[in-house]
Amino acid sequence: MRRTKIVATMGPATDTPESIEEMLAAGVDVVRMNFSHGESEDHVKRAQMVRDAAERLGKIVAILGDLQGPKIRIERFENDKVIINDGDTFILDSSLDQNAGTQERVGIAYKDLPRDVEAGDELLLDDGRIVLQVSQVKGHEIHTNVTVGGTLSNNKGINKRGGGISAEALTDKDKEDIKTAAKIGVDFLAVSFPRNAEDLNLARSLLHEAGGNAAIVSKIERAEAVVQPILDEIILASDVIMVARGDLGVEIGDANLPLMQKKLIKRARARNCAVITATQMMETMIDNTIPTRAEVFDVANAVMDGTDAVMLSGETAVGRHPAKVVSAMSAICEEAEKSTWSKFSKHRVGKHFDRIDEGIAMSTMYAANHMGVKGIGALTESGSTVLWMSRISSGIPIYAMTTNEKTCRKVAMYRGVYPVWIREKITNSRHANSIVVERLIDDKVVNKDDLIIITRGDLMGAGSDGGTNQMKVIRVGEHVR
Repeated sequence: MRRTKIVATMGPATDTPESIEEMLAAGVDVVRMNFSHGESEDHVKRAQMVRDAAERLGKIVAILGDLQGPKIRIERFENDKVIINDGDTFILDSSLDQNAGTQERVGIAYKDLPRDVEAGDELLLDDGRIVLQVSQVKGHEIHTNVTVGGTLSNNKGINKRGGGISAEALTDKDKEDIKTAAKIGVDFLAVSFPRNAEDLNLARSLLHEAGGNAAIVSKIERAEAVVQPILDEIILASDVIMVARGDLGVEIGDANLPLMQKKLIKRARARNCAVITATQMMETMIDNTIPTRAEVFDVANAVMDGTDAVMLSGETAVGRHPAKVVSAMSAICEEAEKSTWSKFSKHRVGKHFDRIDEGIAMSTMYAANHMGVKGIGALTESGSTVLWMSRISSGIPIYAMTTNEKTCRKVAMYRGVYPVWIREKITNSRHANSIVVERLIDDKVVNKDDLIIITRGDLMGAGSDGGTNQMKVIRVGEHVR
Protein backbone atom coordinates (compact mmCIF):
# COMPACT_ATOMS: atom_id res chain seq x y z
CA MET A 1 0.00 0.00 0.00
CA ARG A 2 1.54 3.30 -1.10
CA ARG A 3 1.79 5.74 1.79
CA THR A 4 3.00 8.86 -0.05
CA LYS A 5 0.19 10.71 -1.80
CA ILE A 6 0.18 11.90 -5.41
CA VAL A 7 -1.12 15.33 -6.45
CA ALA A 8 -1.81 15.71 -10.19
CA THR A 9 -2.56 18.91 -12.09
CA MET A 10 -5.47 19.15 -14.50
CA GLY A 11 -5.05 20.70 -17.93
CA PRO A 12 -5.72 20.09 -21.63
CA ALA A 13 -4.32 16.55 -21.37
CA THR A 14 -6.78 15.63 -18.62
CA ASP A 15 -9.88 17.61 -19.53
CA THR A 16 -12.32 14.82 -20.39
CA PRO A 17 -14.20 12.43 -18.10
CA GLU A 18 -12.32 9.48 -19.62
CA SER A 19 -8.83 10.95 -19.10
CA ILE A 20 -9.66 12.03 -15.54
CA GLU A 21 -10.96 8.59 -14.64
CA GLU A 22 -7.88 6.94 -16.13
CA MET A 23 -5.60 9.25 -14.14
CA LEU A 24 -7.46 8.68 -10.87
CA ALA A 25 -7.45 4.93 -11.41
CA ALA A 26 -3.67 5.06 -11.86
CA GLY A 27 -3.30 6.36 -8.29
CA VAL A 28 -4.03 10.10 -7.93
CA ASP A 29 -5.10 11.14 -4.43
CA VAL A 30 -5.46 14.91 -4.92
CA VAL A 31 -6.32 16.81 -8.11
CA ARG A 32 -4.84 20.29 -8.52
CA MET A 33 -6.82 22.94 -10.38
CA ASN A 34 -4.59 25.80 -11.51
CA PHE A 35 -6.56 29.05 -11.32
CA SER A 36 -3.93 30.77 -13.48
CA HIS A 37 -5.74 29.32 -16.49
CA GLY A 38 -9.42 29.23 -17.38
CA GLU A 39 -12.60 30.94 -16.21
CA SER A 40 -14.71 30.28 -13.13
CA GLU A 41 -17.21 28.20 -15.10
CA ASP A 42 -14.39 26.00 -16.43
CA HIS A 43 -13.17 25.23 -12.90
CA VAL A 44 -16.67 24.40 -11.67
CA LYS A 45 -17.17 22.01 -14.58
CA ARG A 46 -13.79 20.30 -14.07
CA ALA A 47 -14.37 19.87 -10.35
CA GLN A 48 -17.64 18.11 -11.06
CA MET A 49 -15.93 15.82 -13.57
CA VAL A 50 -13.36 14.89 -10.92
CA ARG A 51 -16.04 14.12 -8.34
CA ASP A 52 -18.08 12.11 -10.84
CA ALA A 53 -15.01 10.07 -11.82
CA ALA A 54 -14.11 9.46 -8.17
CA GLU A 55 -17.67 8.31 -7.48
CA ARG A 56 -17.57 5.87 -10.39
CA LEU A 57 -14.30 4.44 -9.08
CA GLY A 58 -15.44 4.35 -5.47
CA LYS A 59 -12.40 6.39 -4.52
CA ILE A 60 -11.80 9.35 -2.18
CA VAL A 61 -10.14 12.16 -4.16
CA ALA A 62 -9.49 15.67 -2.83
CA ILE A 63 -9.43 18.88 -4.91
CA LEU A 64 -6.76 21.57 -4.49
CA GLY A 65 -7.44 25.03 -5.91
CA ASP A 66 -4.19 26.87 -6.66
CA LEU A 67 -4.34 30.69 -6.75
CA GLN A 68 -2.25 32.48 -9.38
CA GLY A 69 -0.70 35.11 -7.11
CA PRO A 70 1.01 38.28 -8.33
CA LYS A 71 2.07 38.37 -12.00
CA ILE A 72 5.74 39.31 -11.70
CA ARG A 73 6.67 38.87 -15.33
CA ILE A 74 7.59 40.69 -18.51
CA GLU A 75 4.96 41.67 -21.07
CA ARG A 76 5.00 40.81 -24.79
CA PHE A 77 7.34 41.50 -27.70
CA GLU A 78 6.29 42.89 -31.07
CA ASN A 79 7.64 39.70 -32.69
CA ASP A 80 6.93 37.36 -29.75
CA LYS A 81 10.59 36.90 -28.80
CA VAL A 82 14.08 38.38 -28.98
CA ILE A 83 17.62 37.10 -28.56
CA ILE A 84 19.73 39.03 -26.09
CA ASN A 85 23.42 38.30 -25.67
CA ASP A 86 25.91 38.47 -22.82
CA GLY A 87 27.08 42.06 -22.43
CA ASP A 88 23.99 43.63 -24.02
CA THR A 89 22.08 46.37 -22.24
CA PHE A 90 18.37 45.79 -21.73
CA ILE A 91 15.60 47.85 -20.14
CA LEU A 92 12.55 46.71 -18.20
CA ASP A 93 10.02 49.52 -18.66
CA SER A 94 6.86 49.60 -16.53
CA SER A 95 5.33 52.33 -18.73
CA LEU A 96 5.77 50.54 -22.06
CA ASP A 97 2.73 49.22 -23.91
CA GLN A 98 2.21 45.54 -23.08
CA ASN A 99 2.70 44.42 -26.69
CA ALA A 100 5.54 46.78 -27.66
CA GLY A 101 8.64 44.87 -26.53
CA THR A 102 11.75 45.22 -28.72
CA GLN A 103 15.38 44.12 -28.79
CA GLU A 104 16.20 46.95 -26.38
CA ARG A 105 13.31 46.94 -23.88
CA VAL A 106 10.11 45.23 -22.74
CA GLY A 107 7.18 46.09 -20.52
CA ILE A 108 6.56 44.54 -17.09
CA ALA A 109 3.23 43.41 -15.64
CA TYR A 110 4.18 44.30 -12.06
CA LYS A 111 4.33 48.08 -12.26
CA ASP A 112 5.98 48.59 -8.86
CA LEU A 113 9.09 46.59 -9.74
CA PRO A 114 11.25 49.73 -10.22
CA ARG A 115 10.60 50.58 -6.56
CA ASP A 116 11.74 47.12 -5.40
CA VAL A 117 15.16 47.05 -7.07
CA GLU A 118 18.35 49.07 -7.05
CA ALA A 119 21.73 49.10 -8.75
CA GLY A 120 23.61 45.87 -8.11
CA ASP A 121 20.52 43.67 -7.83
CA GLU A 122 20.29 40.55 -9.98
CA LEU A 123 17.06 39.78 -11.86
CA LEU A 124 16.40 36.30 -13.18
CA LEU A 125 13.98 35.79 -16.05
CA ASP A 126 12.41 32.60 -17.40
CA ASP A 127 13.31 30.41 -14.37
CA GLY A 128 16.85 31.81 -14.29
CA ARG A 129 17.68 31.13 -17.95
CA ILE A 130 18.25 34.88 -18.47
CA VAL A 131 20.19 36.88 -15.87
CA LEU A 132 20.20 40.69 -15.76
CA GLN A 133 22.38 42.88 -13.50
CA VAL A 134 20.66 46.16 -12.57
CA SER A 135 22.89 49.12 -13.43
CA GLN A 136 20.47 51.91 -12.50
CA VAL A 137 16.80 52.72 -11.98
CA LYS A 138 15.47 55.83 -13.75
CA GLY A 139 11.82 56.46 -12.92
CA HIS A 140 9.79 53.69 -14.56
CA GLU A 141 12.85 52.19 -16.27
CA ILE A 142 15.15 49.49 -14.89
CA HIS A 143 18.43 49.59 -16.82
CA THR A 144 20.35 46.32 -16.82
CA ASN A 145 23.37 44.56 -18.24
CA VAL A 146 22.86 41.04 -19.57
CA THR A 147 25.15 38.60 -17.75
CA VAL A 148 23.50 35.42 -19.07
CA GLY A 149 21.77 35.84 -22.40
CA GLY A 150 19.56 33.73 -24.61
CA THR A 151 16.12 33.69 -26.22
CA LEU A 152 13.53 35.68 -24.28
CA SER A 153 9.87 35.23 -25.23
CA ASN A 154 6.56 36.69 -24.08
CA ASN A 155 5.28 36.72 -20.49
CA LYS A 156 8.28 35.11 -18.82
CA GLY A 157 8.55 35.34 -15.04
CA ILE A 158 10.87 37.68 -13.14
CA ASN A 159 12.59 36.82 -9.86
CA LYS A 160 14.97 38.87 -7.75
CA ARG A 161 17.98 36.99 -6.44
CA GLY A 162 17.62 36.81 -2.66
CA GLY A 163 13.99 37.95 -2.76
CA GLY A 164 12.64 41.33 -1.74
CA ILE A 165 9.84 41.96 -4.23
CA SER A 166 7.03 43.53 -2.23
CA ALA A 167 4.03 42.43 -4.31
CA GLU A 168 1.07 41.37 -2.19
CA ALA A 169 0.31 37.65 -2.29
CA LEU A 170 -3.41 38.07 -3.00
CA THR A 171 -4.36 40.02 -6.11
CA ASP A 172 -7.87 41.14 -7.10
CA LYS A 173 -8.06 38.11 -9.38
CA ASP A 174 -7.12 35.82 -6.48
CA LYS A 175 -9.87 37.29 -4.34
CA GLU A 176 -12.41 36.49 -7.06
CA ASP A 177 -10.93 33.01 -7.50
CA ILE A 178 -11.35 32.40 -3.76
CA LYS A 179 -15.10 32.86 -4.31
CA THR A 180 -14.93 30.26 -7.09
CA ALA A 181 -12.98 27.93 -4.79
CA ALA A 182 -15.70 28.27 -2.15
CA LYS A 183 -18.40 27.62 -4.77
CA ILE A 184 -16.62 24.46 -5.88
CA GLY A 185 -16.00 23.38 -2.30
CA VAL A 186 -12.29 22.71 -2.80
CA ASP A 187 -10.62 20.75 -0.02
CA PHE A 188 -7.34 22.68 -0.20
CA LEU A 189 -6.62 26.28 -1.24
CA ALA A 190 -3.02 27.09 -2.23
CA VAL A 191 -1.71 30.64 -1.76
CA SER A 192 1.10 31.62 -4.12
CA PHE A 193 4.09 33.73 -2.99
CA PRO A 194 3.00 34.30 0.65
CA ARG A 195 5.28 36.80 2.37
CA ASN A 196 4.18 36.10 5.93
CA ALA A 197 1.49 34.54 8.10
CA GLU A 198 -0.80 37.52 7.56
CA ASP A 199 -1.16 36.64 3.86
CA LEU A 200 -2.39 33.17 4.81
CA ASN A 201 -4.71 34.45 7.52
CA LEU A 202 -6.26 36.85 5.01
CA ALA A 203 -6.81 34.07 2.48
CA ARG A 204 -8.46 31.91 5.15
CA SER A 205 -10.67 34.80 6.23
CA LEU A 206 -11.78 35.59 2.66
CA LEU A 207 -12.49 31.92 2.05
CA HIS A 208 -14.65 31.70 5.17
CA GLU A 209 -16.52 34.86 4.14
CA ALA A 210 -17.24 33.22 0.80
CA GLY A 211 -18.62 30.12 2.54
CA GLY A 212 -15.60 27.83 2.11
CA ASN A 213 -13.60 25.95 4.75
CA ALA A 214 -10.71 24.43 2.82
CA ALA A 215 -7.33 23.70 4.36
CA ILE A 216 -4.79 26.40 3.49
CA VAL A 217 -1.64 25.47 1.54
CA SER A 218 1.25 27.94 1.56
CA LYS A 219 3.52 27.70 -1.47
CA ILE A 220 7.04 28.42 -0.27
CA GLU A 221 8.41 30.39 -3.22
CA ARG A 222 10.08 33.54 -1.89
CA ALA A 223 13.57 33.74 -0.45
CA GLU A 224 12.33 35.84 2.46
CA ALA A 225 9.75 33.14 3.35
CA VAL A 226 12.48 30.66 4.38
CA VAL A 227 14.14 33.04 6.84
CA GLN A 228 13.34 32.69 10.55
CA PRO A 229 11.10 33.57 12.28
CA ILE A 230 8.95 34.11 9.17
CA LEU A 231 9.21 30.47 8.09
CA ASP A 232 7.85 29.06 11.35
CA GLU A 233 5.10 31.69 11.40
CA ILE A 234 4.06 30.67 7.88
CA ILE A 235 4.08 26.96 8.79
CA LEU A 236 1.96 27.55 11.90
CA ALA A 237 -0.54 29.60 9.85
CA SER A 238 -0.84 26.80 7.27
CA ASP A 239 -2.43 23.38 7.16
CA VAL A 240 -0.04 22.28 4.40
CA ILE A 241 3.10 23.77 2.88
CA MET A 242 4.27 23.21 -0.67
CA VAL A 243 7.98 23.13 -1.46
CA ALA A 244 7.55 25.02 -4.75
CA ARG A 245 11.01 24.40 -6.13
CA GLY A 246 10.71 26.48 -9.31
CA ASP A 247 10.59 30.06 -8.05
CA LEU A 248 12.23 29.16 -4.76
CA GLY A 249 15.21 27.65 -6.55
CA VAL A 250 15.61 30.74 -8.69
CA GLU A 251 15.53 33.09 -5.67
CA ILE A 252 17.83 31.16 -3.31
CA GLY A 253 19.93 29.41 -5.98
CA ASP A 254 19.47 25.84 -7.20
CA ALA A 255 22.54 24.63 -5.29
CA ASN A 256 20.82 25.57 -2.02
CA LEU A 257 17.56 23.88 -2.92
CA PRO A 258 18.17 20.23 -1.86
CA LEU A 259 19.16 21.14 1.68
CA MET A 260 16.29 23.64 1.89
CA GLN A 261 13.81 20.96 0.78
CA LYS A 262 14.95 18.67 3.59
CA LYS A 263 14.76 21.53 6.08
CA LEU A 264 11.24 22.52 5.03
CA ILE A 265 9.92 18.96 5.21
CA LYS A 266 11.49 18.39 8.63
CA ARG A 267 10.28 21.67 10.14
CA ALA A 268 6.74 21.27 8.78
CA ARG A 269 6.38 17.72 10.07
CA ALA A 270 7.70 18.76 13.48
CA ARG A 271 4.92 21.36 13.61
CA ASN A 272 2.16 18.95 12.57
CA CYS A 273 1.89 20.44 9.10
CA ALA A 274 1.60 18.34 5.94
CA VAL A 275 4.06 18.84 3.04
CA ILE A 276 3.83 18.66 -0.75
CA THR A 277 7.04 18.50 -2.79
CA ALA A 278 6.54 19.98 -6.25
CA THR A 279 8.04 21.11 -9.56
CA GLN A 280 9.71 19.11 -12.33
CA MET A 281 9.58 15.80 -10.48
CA MET A 282 8.93 13.75 -13.63
CA GLU A 283 9.37 16.54 -16.21
CA THR A 284 10.74 14.41 -19.05
CA MET A 285 7.58 12.28 -18.97
CA ILE A 286 5.70 15.17 -20.54
CA ASP A 287 6.93 13.55 -23.76
CA ASN A 288 8.59 10.27 -22.75
CA THR A 289 7.04 7.05 -21.46
CA ILE A 290 9.68 6.49 -18.75
CA PRO A 291 11.39 8.87 -16.31
CA THR A 292 15.10 9.58 -16.18
CA ARG A 293 17.09 7.98 -13.36
CA ALA A 294 17.69 11.45 -11.94
CA GLU A 295 13.90 11.91 -11.67
CA VAL A 296 13.56 8.51 -10.01
CA PHE A 297 16.16 9.56 -7.43
CA ASP A 298 14.44 12.93 -6.94
CA VAL A 299 11.04 11.41 -6.15
CA ALA A 300 12.58 8.70 -3.94
CA ASN A 301 14.63 11.23 -1.97
CA ALA A 302 11.53 13.35 -1.28
CA VAL A 303 9.75 10.24 -0.02
CA MET A 304 12.65 9.30 2.24
CA ASP A 305 12.79 12.90 3.50
CA GLY A 306 9.22 12.40 4.77
CA THR A 307 7.10 14.40 2.34
CA ASP A 308 3.37 13.71 2.55
CA ALA A 309 2.80 14.15 -1.17
CA VAL A 310 4.64 14.53 -4.45
CA MET A 311 3.14 16.68 -7.18
CA LEU A 312 2.88 16.47 -10.95
CA SER A 313 2.38 19.68 -12.92
CA GLY A 314 2.95 19.77 -16.68
CA GLU A 315 3.36 15.99 -16.70
CA THR A 316 -0.41 15.52 -16.29
CA ALA A 317 -1.65 18.97 -17.39
CA VAL A 318 -0.16 18.95 -20.90
CA GLY A 319 1.81 15.70 -21.06
CA ARG A 320 1.26 12.89 -23.52
CA HIS A 321 1.01 10.11 -20.90
CA PRO A 322 -0.83 11.34 -17.77
CA ALA A 323 -1.85 7.92 -16.45
CA LYS A 324 1.57 6.40 -17.17
CA VAL A 325 3.40 9.12 -15.28
CA VAL A 326 1.11 8.63 -12.27
CA SER A 327 1.76 4.88 -12.34
CA ALA A 328 5.51 5.43 -12.62
CA MET A 329 5.55 7.89 -9.72
CA SER A 330 3.45 5.53 -7.62
CA ALA A 331 5.90 2.67 -8.19
CA ILE A 332 8.89 4.84 -7.20
CA CYS A 333 7.13 5.93 -3.99
CA GLU A 334 6.31 2.35 -3.02
CA GLU A 335 9.90 1.24 -3.43
CA ALA A 336 11.30 4.23 -1.53
CA GLU A 337 8.91 3.56 1.33
CA LYS A 338 10.56 0.19 1.92
CA SER A 339 13.66 2.01 3.16
CA THR A 340 14.28 2.01 6.90
CA TRP A 341 14.68 5.80 6.63
CA SER A 342 10.98 5.95 5.80
CA LYS A 343 9.98 3.99 8.89
CA PHE A 344 12.09 5.56 11.64
CA SER A 345 11.03 8.59 13.64
CA LYS A 346 11.88 10.50 16.80
CA HIS A 347 8.98 12.91 16.35
CA ARG A 348 7.89 14.50 19.65
CA VAL A 349 10.04 12.12 21.73
CA GLY A 350 10.49 13.75 25.12
CA LYS A 351 7.87 16.44 24.39
CA HIS A 352 4.88 17.36 26.56
CA PHE A 353 1.40 16.89 25.06
CA ASP A 354 -1.11 19.61 25.89
CA ARG A 355 -4.13 17.81 24.44
CA ILE A 356 -5.66 14.46 25.31
CA ASP A 357 -6.30 13.53 21.67
CA GLU A 358 -2.70 14.30 20.73
CA GLY A 359 -1.49 12.17 23.61
CA ILE A 360 -3.71 9.30 22.41
CA ALA A 361 -2.36 9.68 18.87
CA MET A 362 1.26 9.58 19.98
CA SER A 363 0.64 6.67 22.36
CA THR A 364 -1.07 4.76 19.57
CA MET A 365 1.91 5.06 17.27
CA TYR A 366 4.38 4.13 20.02
CA ALA A 367 2.38 1.04 20.90
CA ALA A 368 1.82 0.11 17.24
CA ASN A 369 5.51 0.36 16.38
CA HIS A 370 6.54 -1.75 19.39
CA MET A 371 3.81 -4.41 19.45
CA GLY A 372 3.77 -5.58 15.84
CA VAL A 373 0.37 -3.99 15.19
CA LYS A 374 -0.74 -4.54 11.58
CA GLY A 375 -3.21 -1.70 11.19
CA ILE A 376 -4.75 1.32 12.94
CA GLY A 377 -8.39 2.34 12.68
CA ALA A 378 -8.93 5.93 13.81
CA LEU A 379 -12.55 7.02 14.08
CA THR A 380 -12.32 10.76 13.63
CA GLU A 381 -14.52 13.79 13.03
CA SER A 382 -11.98 16.53 12.29
CA GLY A 383 -8.99 14.47 11.10
CA SER A 384 -6.64 15.92 13.74
CA THR A 385 -5.84 12.56 15.32
CA VAL A 386 -4.70 10.97 12.06
CA LEU A 387 -2.64 14.05 11.19
CA TRP A 388 -0.69 13.64 14.43
CA MET A 389 -0.34 9.91 13.83
CA SER A 390 0.93 10.47 10.30
CA ARG A 391 3.80 12.63 11.59
CA ILE A 392 5.34 9.45 13.03
CA SER A 393 7.27 7.60 10.32
CA SER A 394 5.91 4.06 10.21
CA GLY A 395 4.96 1.31 7.81
CA ILE A 396 1.65 0.69 9.57
CA PRO A 397 -1.47 1.77 7.62
CA ILE A 398 -3.66 4.34 9.38
CA TYR A 399 -7.32 4.14 8.39
CA ALA A 400 -9.13 7.45 8.95
CA MET A 401 -12.74 6.40 9.38
CA THR A 402 -15.20 9.26 9.47
CA THR A 403 -18.83 10.12 8.88
CA ASN A 404 -17.70 13.55 7.65
CA GLU A 405 -17.18 13.55 3.86
CA LYS A 406 -15.16 16.77 3.95
CA THR A 407 -12.76 15.34 6.54
CA CYS A 408 -12.46 12.21 4.43
CA ARG A 409 -11.12 14.19 1.48
CA LYS A 410 -8.86 16.36 3.64
CA VAL A 411 -6.99 13.42 5.18
CA ALA A 412 -6.35 12.06 1.67
CA MET A 413 -3.31 14.37 1.69
CA TYR A 414 -1.68 12.85 4.79
CA ARG A 415 1.10 10.33 4.39
CA GLY A 416 0.17 6.78 5.34
CA VAL A 417 -3.49 7.68 5.94
CA TYR A 418 -6.27 5.91 4.04
CA PRO A 419 -9.65 7.68 4.14
CA VAL A 420 -12.86 5.73 4.66
CA TRP A 421 -16.21 7.49 4.49
CA ILE A 422 -18.67 5.80 6.87
CA ARG A 423 -22.13 6.39 5.43
CA GLU A 424 -24.07 4.49 8.09
CA LYS A 425 -25.04 5.81 11.51
CA ILE A 426 -22.75 4.54 14.27
CA THR A 427 -24.93 3.32 17.14
CA ASN A 428 -22.40 2.35 19.82
CA SER A 429 -18.76 1.51 20.49
CA ARG A 430 -19.18 -2.17 19.56
CA HIS A 431 -20.64 -1.14 16.22
CA ALA A 432 -17.76 1.29 15.63
CA ASN A 433 -15.14 -1.33 16.45
CA SER A 434 -16.81 -3.86 14.15
CA ILE A 435 -16.75 -1.40 11.24
CA VAL A 436 -13.00 -0.91 11.67
CA VAL A 437 -12.18 -4.62 11.93
CA GLU A 438 -14.34 -5.55 8.94
CA ARG A 439 -12.77 -2.87 6.74
CA LEU A 440 -9.20 -3.89 7.58
CA ILE A 441 -10.06 -7.53 6.87
CA ASP A 442 -11.79 -6.63 3.58
CA ASP A 443 -8.72 -4.67 2.46
CA LYS A 444 -6.48 -7.63 3.39
CA VAL A 445 -4.52 -5.47 5.81
CA VAL A 446 -5.00 -7.92 8.66
CA ASN A 447 -5.69 -11.60 9.22
CA LYS A 448 -7.01 -13.64 12.13
CA ASP A 449 -4.94 -13.22 15.32
CA ASP A 450 -3.26 -9.98 14.08
CA LEU A 451 -3.21 -7.03 16.48
CA ILE A 452 -4.89 -3.77 15.53
CA ILE A 453 -5.46 -0.53 17.42
CA ILE A 454 -8.71 1.43 17.34
CA THR A 455 -8.97 5.04 18.53
CA ARG A 456 -12.16 6.98 19.01
CA GLY A 457 -13.87 9.67 21.07
CA ASP A 458 -16.95 9.56 23.27
CA LEU A 459 -18.88 11.73 20.80
CA MET A 460 -17.86 9.85 17.65
CA GLY A 461 -20.67 9.97 15.10
CA ALA A 462 -22.43 12.86 16.81
CA GLY A 463 -21.13 15.36 14.26
CA SER A 464 -19.02 17.08 16.88
CA ASP A 465 -15.27 17.42 17.34
CA GLY A 466 -15.49 15.60 20.65
CA GLY A 467 -11.81 14.71 20.68
CA THR A 468 -10.25 11.28 20.63
CA ASN A 469 -9.89 9.97 24.18
CA GLN A 470 -9.82 6.17 23.79
CA MET A 471 -7.30 3.67 22.46
CA LYS A 472 -8.19 -0.02 22.24
CA VAL A 473 -5.90 -2.91 21.27
CA ILE A 474 -7.79 -5.77 19.60
CA ARG A 475 -6.75 -9.19 18.36
CA VAL A 476 -8.58 -9.99 15.13
CA GLY A 477 -10.99 -12.87 15.58
CA GLU A 478 -11.64 -12.30 19.28
CA HIS A 479 -14.91 -10.94 20.61
CA VAL A 480 -15.11 -7.16 19.96
CA ARG A 481 -16.79 -4.90 22.52
